[in-house]
Amino acid sequence: MSAVTRWSTVTRSRRVTGGFTLVELLVILVIIGVLAALIVPNVIGRADESRVTAARADVGNLMQALKLYRLDNQRYPSQEQGLQALVQRPTSGPPAPNWRPYLDKLPNDPWDRPYQYLNPGVYGEVDVFSLGADGQPGGDGLDADIGSWQ
Repeated sequence: MSAVTRWSTVTRSRRVTGGFTLVELLVILVIIGVLAALIVPNVIGRADESRVTAARADVGNLMQALKLYRLDNQRYPSQEQGLQALVQRPTSGPPAPNWRPYLDKLPNDPWDRPYQYLNPGVYGEVDVFSLGADGQPGGDGLDADIGSWQ
């Protein structure tokens, strides 16, 4: 085999196995960008929805603990005793003769604020609620209160 033939064979081999061209890389980047533009907005919105779902679950768990407290002590904790009465024996207000721990600890809402407790409640005998994403009473959408009455 002549030197020229060997050189052209080596050159063709290198070109075939050389990798991607700039155009191919740009096409791949455009495809990835389009996919990201379609997927990311859907994923970002899910985080807010999951916070609302978690708050509803927490409110339900707090209401169940309050119902157990009432079964044991014939009444709900007073407004002064609050939700803290579910994790620590009340030292003031009406006595709780059959008290036991109803929760290991009080959760904060998904926006890292304490849940609110009203006794007497506006919507029920007692109300437990989160003030939502904005931390203010009322609101719409993600800012709406999430409560035991819903």
